[in-house]
Amino acid sequence: MVTIKQIADFLETGPVAVAGVSRNPKKFGYTAFKELKEKGLNVIPVNPEADEILGIKAYNRISDLPPDVKSLLVLTKKDKTEKVVKEALEKGINNIWIQQMSDSKPALNELEGKNVNLITGECILMHYKPHSIHKFHRLLRKIFGSLPK
Repeated sequence: MVTIKQIADFLETGPVAVAGVSRNPKKFGYTAFKELKEKGLNVIPVNPEADEILGIKAYNRISDLPPDVKSLLVLTKKDKTEKVVKEALEKGINNIWIQQMSDSKPALNELEGKNVNLITGECILMHYKPHSIHKFHRLLRKIFGSLPK
């Protein structure tokens, strides 16, 4: 079970690379990245086909990221998550948040037994300065006791 401390540790470790950022404003990978950026999180896009997203330099691969990046938010399709997780481990990234709907059994197996702060089953938009529907969803989870403690 994910804890509030794990989430706080993830959000406090400096720049967060975001794998699966789309250039398409209609896709979740774009809207989530944009919202996190607008709320002030230091986010770095990872997209193999983009040089820049929302005015921020994009990296084509996890291995290209600057050495100070120790956190990764995964927004990829399930079939790409394992590869992204392997690249993150090779790069020495030890804070990994796999967004709901991006998790896959092979990716989770890859992380099993590793010294990684792993967050799964949680929506980052509900935990980083939530507003609107995410704030309401967080309140419901708190009321019903399913919010991480």
